[in-house]
Amino acid sequence: MPDADFRLRDVALTAYGPTVVNSVGHGAVLPVLALHARDLGADVPTAALVVALLGVGSLLTALPVGALVARIGERRALVLAGVVDAAAMTAAALTTTWLGLAAAVTVSGMAWTTFMMARQGYMIDVVPLAHRARAMSALGGSHRIGILVGPLLGAGLIHLTDLRAAFVLSAATALAAALLARLMPDLGSDSRARARETGHLSVRAVIVAHRRVLATVGVAVVVISASRALRQAVFPLWADHVGMSASTTSLVFAVAAAVDVAFFLPGGWLMDTRGRTVVAVPVVASAALACLLLPLATATWSVTAVMVLMAAGNGLGSGIVMTLGADTAPVEGRAQYLGAWRLCGDLGVSGGPLLVSAAAALVPLATASVAIGVLMLAGSAWVGHWTARLEAGRLRG
Repeated sequence: MPDADFRLRDVALTAYGPTVVNSVGHGAVLPVLALHARDLGADVPTAALVVALLGVGSLLTALPVGALVARIGERRALVLAGVVDAAAMTAAALTTTWLGLAAAVTVSGMAWTTFMMARQGYMIDVVPLAHRARAMSALGGSHRIGILVGPLLGAGLIHLTDLRAAFVLSAATALAAALLARLMPDLGSDSRARARETGHLSVRAVIVAHRRVLATVGVAVVVISASRALRQAVFPLWADHVGMSASTTSLVFAVAAAVDVAFFLPGGWLMDTRGRTVVAVPVVASAALACLLLPLATATWSVTAVMVLMAAGNGLGSGIVMTLGADTAPVEGRAQYLGAWRLCGDLGVSGGPLLVSAAAALVPLATASVAIGVLMLAGSAWVGHWTARLEAGRLRG
């Protein structure tokens, strides 16, 4: 489709519908995951570890999923991910031990990375380059819409029943997303058929060919993803520390999600017109500042204010990881490359909460938050340097 004739609304249902629906369930679960682990007998460091297992599940699956998507295509991968995620969330609702919850969360992370990788590949196929950042930003924004609605629904269900209701909701939305995914066209069938005849590129060969980009901009993606994952790890634990209830914590997450949604459209426009760096750096810098300020937040309003600060930077950078991945992805071996790219993001998603867990085991949570904030400030410098080099054309695979 020519650039001038392209409209995002023409692909809105198939591109964004499954993401919105699936994200509602994730939005309901994220604010209370650490709290559910605590209810099942986990201490604070262990609860942070359970949250981290979402990222660990993604981490373990990223490279194999790249090879899987290359063979079965995006549509089948999306349907499979929805069914597996529904089973995992059902198990999370029914388990009576934190170990059972940990296993279910790990499987959910595996399904989620499959889902997001398949969405990214589909968007690269259907969106012209000139609209890429706005389309990816809207994809990130559709995730944020779900994250906004999910805590609101979750808070209501938790108030009426208990924490397990959020996991039941997540199972239902995962199945609904799988059904929606069946409506999308099965793109790339011809290229998959050719690859079956000539042989698929190995994941290792693709990584070796693009090792310089992965070792530089890929590490920047690790930092960006780690900064984003801090919100799911440190903030619920801090809210519990200052005496906020589970339903109130969910509502605070919903406020932050609303800020995320408000910023994703301007962020996409900035990326397409002013470059990727201008939105990549604020994602990490805002998370760093939020962590530095968190020990000063001792009431609901101040915790909310710190969350809003982090959400503003995060929303502005909606879709930045997927956009950078699309910018650097090769034509041949794209799915395998995106698996490696996703691995970089998953290292950050798992590394952020793992860092919180390790720090909380050694020092008070307030001290851990400040230390992580300092590390994120250093990370923002790395992100700015390498994304700028990429945009200037001085970095090649």
